[in-house]
Amino acid sequence: MSFSKDDIIAALKTVFDPEIPVNVWDMGLIYDIDIAQTGVVIKMTFTSPTCPMMEELMSQVQNAAQGVVGDVPVQVELVWDPPWDLSRMSDEARIELDLVNEGW
Repeated sequence: MSFSKDDIIAALKTVFDPEIPVNVWDMGLIYDIDIAQTGVVIKMTFTSPTCPMMEELMSQVQNAAQGVVGDVPVQVELVWDPPWDLSRMSDEARIELDLVNEGW
């Protein structure tokens, strides 16, 4: 395969929730990227199970990864365990959202 996990991460960093000025990777919404011979599986979550953009963002994640991997199948799995919390955010995301003094 002519792509790496880092290539997929770079693509995922282009996907943003329209309500939050931070990409899905830095928000910590991507839990795992599994690259196998049969395809790529991305496990992701959301900050809330009532997120109105859930389907749209999952589609954007799949499309972003698909743009990197070409003909290799990409599956996005929604997971809720472990539950998302602020500790999953990158330092860059905490700075962007002014959460640097929140003890995380």
